[in-house]
Amino acid sequence: MEEQNFFEKVYEVAKLIPFGRVTSYGAIAKYLGAARSARMVGWAMNNSAAKDVPAHRVVNRVGVLTGKHHFDGTSLMQQLLENEGIEVKDNQIIDFKKHFWDPGQELL
Repeated sequence: MEEQNFFEKVYEVAKLIPFGRVTSYGAIAKYLGAARSARMVGWAMNNSAAKDVPAHRVVNRVGVLTGKHHFDGTSLMQQLLENEGIEVKDNQIIDFKKHFWDPGQELL
């Protein structure tokens, strides 16, 4: 799969994450049939600023804001999530399972 094409597919899925919900890099990769490509999904998120993608809604598999250093300011990712009603403490989403959106289940 060509990298740019894969990135575009990642962006399409990320744009479907509902307000107030989050997903993981791995969940997007698995949904796209590339279960071992979570890191590549992360790379896509790092390059998504100009694509109007809600990258703040994509976190690691246990709800840690691993991509936060790619946002302007020290806590912008957390602020964006909190604006959607998601509580974050010590760079981790509180009650992650409650907020988790699985594209494999939701986009059947």
